[in-house]
Amino acid sequence: MKITVRGAGIIGLSCADELVRRGHDVTVVDPAPGSGASHAAAGMLAPSAEVWWREAALLELGLGSLELWPVFANRLAVTLATTGTILAARDHGDLQQVERQLALLSEHGRAADLLDAREVLSLEPAVTHRVAGGALLPDDLSVDPRAVVAALLARIPVVSAHDEPADVTVLATGASLPGPYAHLVRGVRGEIVRARLADGAPTHTVRGWVRGEPVYVVPRPHGEIVIGATSEEHAAPAIATVGGVGRLLEAARELVPALDRAEFVEAIARDRPASPDHLPLIGPATDDTSVVLATGLYRHGVLLAPLAAQLVADFIETGATDPRLDPRRVNRSTVGTPSGRPT
Repeated sequence: MKITVRGAGIIGLSCADELVRRGHDVTVVDPAPGSGASHAAAGMLAPSAEVWWREAALLELGLGSLELWPVFANRLAVTLATTGTILAARDHGDLQQVERQLALLSEHGRAADLLDAREVLSLEPAVTHRVAGGALLPDDLSVDPRAVVAALLARIPVVSAHDEPADVTVLATGASLPGPYAHLVRGVRGEIVRARLADGAPTHTVRGWVRGEPVYVVPRPHGEIVIGATSEEHAAPAIATVGGVGRLLEAARELVPALDRAEFVEAIARDRPASPDHLPLIGPATDDTSVVLATGLYRHGVLLAPLAAQLVADFIETGATDPRLDPRRVNRSTVGTPSGRPT
């Protein structure tokens, strides 16, 4: 089929790559490829660390997509970090959040043990010695989304404009859907800090709470550190703010003290595309099946990219959708409200 994909972030490019692999004639359109949410994302492939109340579907989807990532990464020749995630609590109040996370995982059959301070420090010496406790989630992975996008762009050409007719148009434009679909997603700003640390960086992704403030620290090769992320409902352009960046740095430095010596590289912000129920929108939004959405992935775009690509291609070829993700489930008259989920 002749297919136009609008949007050259990690979702649009992954869809295009899968469709090309299946033999379709694909054109990707984006005036600024790879510059959206994918450019800011930390790249945690961590469904267990992200699980929250009443989000069993997201956990199931995330675990399914996590299984696809090794093959996907190998095909793109990008590196996966496989050391897992350390959940860390700065004080005993924060430790209750770790305990809640572990209780949720246990409910879904993914038990993990609560660790005391000594056990956390044995696994991850970069964490503060004043840590109250934590847990290890060994199956979590991480990847550099910028490297993934670069690898996909090397395989998939992108044009800045394209008006030729297509059999199907895939809309993967993140939080900025065009025309009649714009109300189906809203932007949730996320601020991210990047730094560089010559020595003393953590060997695991560290996700923690510092007196209730959530933060994560994701190590990359060659000393790069990604610190994130704020989460704010807003209608203004996505910008990095002094307040947001300050909160991230304060919490991250207290959790990983060596960050005091890190070189500051950048602070950026992008809008995550959130649907009313925080589940992805994959499939047609109306009875017109020639327009397919691939958006609404909120905090999970990188994790769900290979699964979203398969689901889009499957729908185009067979008409099958996952009812949980079918955009037609959404009440078109409202955008909905946030679920109250913490960052």
